[in-house]
Amino acid sequence: MVVKSKSNELRISRVYDAPIQVVWDAWCDPAQASKWWGPRGFTITTHSKDLKPGGHWDYTMHGPDGVDYPNKTKYLEVEPCSKLVYDHGANDDHGPLFRVTVLFSENNGKTQMDMCMTLPTPEAAEETRKFVTKAGGNATWDRLAEYLEKSSSGKEAFVINRSFDAPLETMFELWTNPDHFSKWLPPTGFEMQFIKCDIKPGGKTFYCMTGAGGMKMHGRAHYLEIEKPHRIVYTQQFCDENEKLARHPMAPTWPATMLTTVNLTAEGPEQTRVTITSECHGDTTAEELAAFVQERGGMTQGWTGSFDKLEEHLSHH
Repeated sequence: MVVKSKSNELRISRVYDAPIQVVWDAWCDPAQASKWWGPRGFTITTHSKDLKPGGHWDYTMHGPDGVDYPNKTKYLEVEPCSKLVYDHGANDDHGPLFRVTVLFSENNGKTQMDMCMTLPTPEAAEETRKFVTKAGGNATWDRLAEYLEKSSSGKEAFVINRSFDAPLETMFELWTNPDHFSKWLPPTGFEMQFIKCDIKPGGKTFYCMTGAGGMKMHGRAHYLEIEKPHRIVYTQQFCDENEKLARHPMAPTWPATMLTTVNLTAEGPEQTRVTITSECHGDTTAEELAAFVQERGGMTQGWTGSFDKLEEHLSHH
């Protein structure tokens, strides 16, 4: 999620499980950037790239609706594996929309990316924040995490982040107390009811989600790790009303078992970043893996709806 630090600035912070050189190369190599740059569903074509102060990255973004978006980035500062400063959003018809500063730092083999987008006015910052949110632009940095994971391990993953105005301990409670997360976790239009609930390492839950017209979906979860207040790991499966393994009622090729890791990171005394990583677990067919990869856009929409409900729930907490 984009977070304001000053009235005319938008900030993003991410930690990637990859060395700084690998992350830097993913940013600077056009062939690698084409694998992850832009919102989900977008692709890019690089026409030229001159990574030096005064140089330009000339590229076109291709939207899923067929609309093309010409871009011409101008680099102002380039410090390898450390810092990028560039003007973003220009093309042949208008100048840049804002200035971006990206800092890279490494700790224990992981890379922290701190990005600041500076706009002319507070009003422009707010409009840009709304536009980025509506366009799904923050998924760019989640796609980078997915790309880095596949490059290092060969595994396909789904990643999504969002920051919330809540202390770390409060956010952990909202993820582990069923009285709370049953109110915000279900997909938009569904209500969640627990039939069994034992949230602890080794514990299991069995639940039912009820949607419009009385449609019911049953599921079960098995908690593998809970490290208060930072980390929750669980597997999830669809099942029938008798708690027997079943397939997704609307997607028969969906993987039988998914592994989800929830990392909670304090971004300040009153703010927490939630990072969700999901992947196929156990025996998975090529068809099931393809269904998972194909549906990452839908997963983004689903989690976005849940996160929106979580923000609303927080306002009443």
